[in-house]
Amino acid sequence: MGSQPEPLPTPATPSGRDGLAAILRRPDRAVIAIDFDGTLAEIVADPEKARAHPDAVPALAALAPHVASVAVITGRPAGVAVRHGGFAGVPGLEHLVVLGHYGAERWDAVTGTVHTPAPHPGVAAARAELPGFLDAQGAWRGTWVEEKGQAVAVHTRRASDPQAAFEALREPLADLATRHGLILEPGRMVLELRPPGMDKGVALAAYVREVGAESVLYAGDDLGDLPAFAAVEKLRSDGTPGLLVAADTVITDLADQADLTLSGPAEVTSFLKSLSTHM
Repeated sequence: MGSQPEPLPTPATPSGRDGLAAILRRPDRAVIAIDFDGTLAEIVADPEKARAHPDAVPALAALAPHVASVAVITGRPAGVAVRHGGFAGVPGLEHLVVLGHYGAERWDAVTGTVHTPAPHPGVAAARAELPGFLDAQGAWRGTWVEEKGQAVAVHTRRASDPQAAFEALREPLADLATRHGLILEPGRMVLELRPPGMDKGVALAAYVREVGAESVLYAGDDLGDLPAFAAVEKLRSDGTPGLLVAADTVITDLADQADLTLSGPAEVTSFLKSLSTHM
């Protein structure tokens, strides 16, 4: 007799329990959507050094054949997430989709190509202004600018007081973003200036409609994941069951809305692998 799969954690809410039950009942009609940084990969001081947890790709490869689709939804450029995640050419992930820049970019494993819109002119203008702007704010030392193609981000994690630098820059950078027709997306010690009109919620809702999914799971860890949580709530109110997973408790707004709270990429990947054994 084969061994029984380990029990899955029980969601704390009735909606979450209904969502999990629907995913397990018809996995072939479920979309599994997951953030990258902080959810599949540990948060690190230098984003270029972030890599998917060693168990992430095996967990996704075990899960993907059972479900309608697996999508990674990230603020990073899609190609960067694919490279840092190690998602290309993996058996079992032939139909993985990576929605980068909050859904503005898309990489499909089946073709291995990235579809990218024309860059917003405000991004180039803000990028050119940032060095002098940060210097004038007295915040150049310890901050770091990340070029993201469709966006530009200011990291404060290396500052002597990261939280103080984050708070001091938040309003001035919001003003800078507005002047260039952009919006400011705050995260965990990072402030990103990007074009309006797209967020993880818009991307997730559109993808669920595209796939024709009958249930959805979304896992994330940061402020940028709140729109995706809201999208799942809207889907649930419209009759599509869903499960909301917080990958961390650092962002209390996210953890408070979650049906299930985990503690970082290791536990997220363990949950995804375990989920596959119940399908």
